[in-house]
Amino acid sequence: MKFHMLALAVLSTTLLGCGSAEIPTEQKAEQKIEQPKPQAMVVTANPHATAAGLEVLRSGGSAVDAAIAIESVLSLVEPQSSGLAGGAFMVHYDNETKTLAVYDGRESAPSGATPDMFMLENGDSMPFIQAKTSGLSTGAPGVVAMLSMAHQDHGTLEWDSLFSYASKLATEGFEISPRLYGMLERFGKFIPSTPEEGPTDAFKYFYDDAGVPHPAGYLLKNPEYAKTLNIISKDPAAFYHGDIAKKIAAMVQREPRAGSLTAEDIAAYKPVKRTALCQDYRDAQICGAPPPSSWLAVGMIMGILENGPRPSAAGPDDPKNWAVMAQAQQLAYADRDQFIADPNFVDMPIIGMLNKEYLAKRAQLISDKATPHTYAVGNPWAYNDSPSQTTAGIDATQDVHGTTHFVIVDTKGDVVSMTATVESIFGTTRMVGGMFLNNQLTDFSFQHHDKDGNAIVNAVAPNKRPRSSMSPSIVLDKKGEFLMATGSPGGNNIIAYTVKTLVGVFEWGLDPQAAVDLPNMVARGKTVRLEKDAAPESLISAMKDMGFDVDASRGENSGLSVIMRKPDGTLEGAADKRREGVIGRL
Repeated sequence: MKFHMLALAVLSTTLLGCGSAEIPTEQKAEQKIEQPKPQAMVVTANPHATAAGLEVLRSGGSAVDAAIAIESVLSLVEPQSSGLAGGAFMVHYDNETKTLAVYDGRESAPSGATPDMFMLENGDSMPFIQAKTSGLSTGAPGVVAMLSMAHQDHGTLEWDSLFSYASKLATEGFEISPRLYGMLERFGKFIPSTPEEGPTDAFKYFYDDAGVPHPAGYLLKNPEYAKTLNIISKDPAAFYHGDIAKKIAAMVQREPRAGSLTAEDIAAYKPVKRTALCQDYRDAQICGAPPPSSWLAVGMIMGILENGPRPSAAGPDDPKNWAVMAQAQQLAYADRDQFIADPNFVDMPIIGMLNKEYLAKRAQLISDKATPHTYAVGNPWAYNDSPSQTTAGIDATQDVHGTTHFVIVDTKGDVVSMTATVESIFGTTRMVGGMFLNNQLTDFSFQHHDKDGNAIVNAVAPNKRPRSSMSPSIVLDKKGEFLMATGSPGGNNIIAYTVKTLVGVFEWGLDPQAAVDLPNMVARGKTVRLEKDAAPESLISAMKDMGFDVDASRGENSGLSVIMRKPDGTLEGAADKRREGVIGRL
C-alpha cells in the first residue's frame, strides 16, 4: 500500500503520542490540516506561452527561467508583438532579500546611425510605414542578452533546458491563432510580396501560393526558428557573435531603405542592470524601470492622483473620477514626452519628476473641467538636484502600437514583470532565422530639433537606446512584500493602460480582473481617447460635457497581465480579454 507523504507524517505524529493522554479530537484535526502548498502563477498573452512557463515552474524553475521559456514561445506564436530579435525590460523581485532589480534589454542604434536618417530631403519626416518596413529601423537586439544576464543572477534550471517547448512547437507546428490571423488580414498589405517591395520571407511564411493568408487553425511550422533556438540554447553569446548576427546585419543592409547595422554593432551590444524607480502611493510602493523606459510617467500619474482631488466612493461609476485620471495622465505625458530619453545621452530631471512637492503642484492644475494647463509641460528641473542648462525641444516621436507583457510568480515568491517587443506589428516584416527583426528605431523622434531650434532629447544618435513606453511594474507593501505585478503592450498607451489597473485595484477597490476589464482611456495631449466598446455612453457624454476632446476609439487594444497577492497570501491573476491572455497556476 502506498501512503501519501503527508499521511505518513500525520501517522508518525500520532505514534509519538502513544502512552500519553488521549489527544483531543479538535487537536487531532488541527494536526491533520495540510499546510498550504507553495503557489506559483503565470499570466501571458498566449496559451502556449502560459503552458511553457508553467512547465518550467513545475520542474522547479525560477520566475526568470519561466520568462526565458515564455519569450522563446511568444517569439514564435505571437510574432506580431515580440521576439528574440527584439528588446525588453524586466523588473524582478527577489522574495528572500525583498529587493528589486531592473534588466534593460532595450535595442540600441547602430554606430552608423544619424540624426536625420528618418528625414526626407525637404526636411519632412519619412512616412512611418516607409521607415518601419526598412533596414533603417532595426536596432541591435537586446532581449537574448538581457535574459542571459537575468538567468546568471536568478536562474535555477540549466539555460539549455528552457527552449524545449518552443523548439517542439517550431518543429512540429502550432495552430495559427485567431488573433494572429486577424493581424495578417489587417496588416498583410504591409508585408512585401515581391522582391521589388522588399524581402519576401514573411510573405512565404504566412501566405499560400495564391497569396491568401493561412487561416486560423492552420498548422504552421518554423524549422529555421528551431535551428536558431538550438544555437541560442547552447550559448546565448552565439546570437551576438556568430552567423545569426551576420545574417541579421546582411538583411538590415538590403534595399529598399537599407540600414547601417553591422555584425560588429550586434556583437558590441550590452544589456544593463539598473536600479528600480519607486513611487510611494498610499501604503504601498509602485516600482518600475528607469529611463529609457517611460515608467516615470506611471509613477508621476500615481503621485499626482495621491495629491489631487480625492476620488468619490463611486469609483469607476463616477465620471468625475475619470476626469481626474485623464488630467493626471495629460500632466505626466507632457513631461514624459519632453524630458525622457537614454540616460547615457541626456540629463533628465528624474528626481524632480517624482518629487512630492512638484507632483502636488502639478495636481493643483486638475479641475472639474478640461483645461489646456494639464497638457502643458511643467518644470521638474526646479525640484531636481541640479538645474538644466538647456531647453528641451518639443518632442516629435510618433505613436504606434505593438508589444507583449507577462507576469510570473514562482514557488519561492520571486516575481517577474516583463514587457517585450519588436515595436510595431511584425517589426520590419524582415525575417532572419525564423525571427522577425525589430523596427525599434522608429521609437526615436524622426526630427532632431523643434521649430525653434531646440534639440529634441529622443533624437537618433549612434549607439543610443530609443525611448520606450514599456512600463513593467511591481507593487510592494510598506514591509517590502510583493503585492501586485502588472503591465501591458500598446505603444505610448502602455502608460495609461498600466495606470488603469493600479487605480482600479488600489483606488477603486476592484479585483484585478475587474480592473483589467475597465474601459481603456488614454489622455496624451488635448485628445482623450475612450474605448468605445467598453465605455458606457453615459461616461463618454459626461466627459464631453466637462469639456474634454473625446475620441470614442475602438482601437484601444491593451494586453494587460496582472498577478496580485491577496491578504490571505493566495494569488489572483487577471488576463486581458482583448487579446488571447491565459492565466496558469500551480
